[in-house]
Amino acid sequence: MADIRFVSAELIASTVAQLCIKANIHAKESILTALCKAREVESSPLARTALDTLLENADAAKQEKLPLCQDTGMAVVFVSLGRNVHIDGDIDKAINEGVRHGYREAYLRNSIVQDPINRINTGDNTPAVIHYDFSSDSALSDSVRITVAPKGFGSENMSALRMLNPSDGMPGIEDFVVETVKAAGANPCPPVIVGAGIGGTMEKAALLAKQALLRDLGSTNPDPLWAQTESRLLERINALGIGPAGFGGRTTALGVQILCYPTHIAGLPVAVNISCHATRHETAVK
Repeated sequence: MADIRFVSAELIASTVAQLCIKANIHAKESILTALCKAREVESSPLARTALDTLLENADAAKQEKLPLCQDTGMAVVFVSLGRNVHIDGDIDKAINEGVRHGYREAYLRNSIVQDPINRINTGDNTPAVIHYDFSSDSALSDSVRITVAPKGFGSENMSALRMLNPSDGMPGIEDFVVETVKAAGANPCPPVIVGAGIGGTMEKAALLAKQALLRDLGSTNPDPLWAQTESRLLERINALGIGPAGFGGRTTALGVQILCYPTHIAGLPVAVNISCHATRHETAVK
């Protein structure tokens, strides 16, 4: 039997704090590359200006150590626990303590209200939304992988879920994804990245859609069927003409990323989680 490795709650908290700060301030290189490529193909002067502004904003955020966006999001935290790891302390409390410290240290906006109706701000951007899984990856057997993905609600509010009929098939899936992006228009600060979750149950599809956004932009779906679907959807979405910041142009989306899961014989759940051009997330293994 392998030795158990103890990971302290204090280490979890400090890691989460730094991931909150980094995710909110530093744009992903893959996204910056995609924005540069989009600028090269844009024929609209207004669209090019919008893309230039996004690139300038990312550079200013990095240089000045300021957030990429005023909406520093609700902290969504994904935790993968290796089979030989034991957390020494309360991991939920540690994660929320990390969010609290990270948002305070970097002067990130506190956007969380304690109840959906009374709307009283919690004052420290907690609680986070936390998802756990137990990893079977041998490389992670004595480690913890933490991903912090701050999610702004300009884009989150434009997300949608539909329980399709199995007979709707691929045409139904694709039409729903495109309709969702079209209805969102300029609200999610395009160019967007579209995460789609297909299969499972209602809540599983929604989680898959969020997890799909964690893939590196530009990566290829390992399943050829879904790789082709992503490419086809990206083409259809960019043909909508919404464009950067909604000013029109060829770049409404930088990417479409799909995750699938087995489902019931009577179901075809499809969730679409739209994310703004920044699509912030950072990962650490401890």
